[in-house]
Amino acid sequence: MIRKLFRSSSGEPTPLPTMAAITMARDEGPMLRRWVDHYGRELGPDNLVVIDDNTSDGSTDGLPCPVIRIPPIGKKSFEPSRMGLLSGLADSLLNVYDAVLFSDADEFVVADPDKYESVRHLVADRADRDVLGVVALNLAHAPSEGPLDPARPLLEQRHYAKFLPLMCKPSIKRIPAAWRWASHGIMAPYSVDPDLFMFHMKYGDRDQLRAISRARNEAWKADRRADGTSWTLDADESVEVLDRLWDGVDLTAVKPFRVPLDRLPGFIEERPDGSWRAVGQGQVQAMGKRPLVAVPERFRGLV
Repeated sequence: MIRKLFRSSSGEPTPLPTMAAITMARDEGPMLRRWVDHYGRELGPDNLVVIDDNTSDGSTDGLPCPVIRIPPIGKKSFEPSRMGLLSGLADSLLNVYDAVLFSDADEFVVADPDKYESVRHLVADRADRDVLGVVALNLAHAPSEGPLDPARPLLEQRHYAKFLPLMCKPSIKRIPAAWRWASHGIMAPYSVDPDLFMFHMKYGDRDQLRAISRARNEAWKADRRADGTSWTLDADESVEVLDRLWDGVDLTAVKPFRVPLDRLPGFIEERPDGSWRAVGQGQVQAMGKRPLVAVPERFRGLV
């Protein structure tokens, strides 16, 4: 394979790395198709792998990328099984790829378009970094924004978000280090890269939030998967979290998001077990308490 070169921030010709992206999905509906379309544009559909955790809504059928269908998880509890499976798959892929990206089906990672043409260009410029953490923005569906149009980019339709330190995950790795803490941590040092963004769609569409929350709550009731997380909320409770965001908000006063560069190091901590983990308020609490920001214009059309 002949690798394309680009001129890095140091001015040296640098080969673009080979990259794979993986996710694990169960009844993710149209969001999974968006995940495949997005990372297919970034990396090529042949470099994506979807693990199908017993999907029943047909969303994993006919995808233009490899799909691995697994039996019901029962040998161990859900989260250790999920992290072990994803970490093992990623570590195997590192035998043939330079880097692997993991995100949930409603998480979309992009490089700052003012600085990089793609995620691969950013990774090429971080040759000294084994693990890259993302700047995480949880999109929020405003009352004035209509239902999602599947033919249009997400960030043309959703303009507001909340920055959540806990979601600043170690999403890209070059080395075989296991993800921990529901992928909010990893068994290797990492920091948040200020030019690498992740847009999380959990609260980005009211109808999608209701459907996904219902499915996840039913899965939690069935086998207590993701116990102690927002999966324990039913659909109405999840939608209420979103609706409360807008009480008394003056959208004309909402300012564009700026990366808090001086605070980024404090969002990651080393744990006694040797893992490095993003810290902060849980999603439900943080969505209620953290300030609302506007998605910068330069990201429109990227996702």
